[in-house]
Amino acid sequence: MKLSYVYILKCADQSYYIGVTSDLEQRVEQHQSGYYEDSYTHRRRPVELVFYATFTDIRIAIQTEKQFKKWSRAKKEALIEGRFGDLVNLAKKKFRHLE
Repeated sequence: MKLSYVYILKCADQSYYIGVTSDLEQRVEQHQSGYYEDSYTHRRRPVELVFYATFTDIRIAIQTEKQFKKWSRAKKEALIEGRFGDLVNLAKKKFRHLE
């Protein structure tokens, strides 16, 4: 059975990159080394793998990647930090920065 992974990288500029791959170790190394010059992470290195999930069906992995990409930063951080109970509430709230 071939596994697929959805992963989140934290970039040097504190942004997040979300991707899907069938070889997590190799793909993270490609991001870290700047293997693809036109990639989002190339100028945002170094990167850190902060989350990944394993899937047995690539179609579900791709669907999950697309879903995560639509999430707010707060919701992504709740996922990364393992605060799964917060995910439902974060899906329904609009956040405003108070200064």
